[in-house]
Formats: sequence, structure tokens, C-alpha cells
Amino acid sequence: MQMLLILVQIASAFTMIVLVLVQHGKGADMGASFGSGASGSLFGATGSANFLSRSTAVAATVFFVSTLALAYVGSKGGMVAPQGSVLDQAASAPASAAVVPSAPAIPASGAALIPSK
Repeated sequence: MQMLLILVQIASAFTMIVLVLVQHGKGADMGASFGSGASGSLFGATGSANFLSRSTAVAATVFFVSTLALAYVGSKGGMVAPQGSVLDQAASAPASAAVVPSAPAIPASGAALIPSK
């Protein structure tokens, strides 16, 4: 169920991206009226705006519904959150698992690098 929801969410996200990129801005109609010739499209002069904007709204609705469904499935799923904080878990870990970084034996100083006469 969760994998199906993830696939629906990814498909709707890509669909929204493509639909938004295909749409032209409000200023594009102004340029077409001055002779750029970009007003002709597959859906007609005004039909594309209605079709593409409605399709984008449908894809956005599918995306939000799948997001809410994923959140619901994730909260009801079999994943059990560990109790306590990360520090409590680190304190209860065995001592052999803890790695103690070693400090350098001699601090690096610039005085050792200066040649003497």
C-alpha cells in the first residue's frame, strides 16, 4: 500500500512539474498581440489556459491526498519509535561500542618549523 502511494505521489509530482512548465505566463499573450505569433497552440488561444490550469489543479489535489495518505499510513505502520533521547541510547550502549578519539601527542606549533641559524 505504501509503495503504491509513493508511486502515485511521484507520478503526480512529475505531472505537476510538466504542466507548470508547459503553461505560459500572463505576459505571453501581450507579446502575441504585437505580432510574435506565439498565440497559436494545440488547444486554441484560451482553451489551453483552462485545460492546463484545471489539469494542474487535479494533479495538485492528487499529490496532496497521497501525501496525507502516506502520513496516515506512516503513523499507523509497524515502525516503532525508540523511547528516550539519543543521549540516553548512547549512555546505554556497551563500552566496547564507544570509540574514544585519541589526542595528538605533540601539539603542532609554528615554532618547530622555523629553521635556526
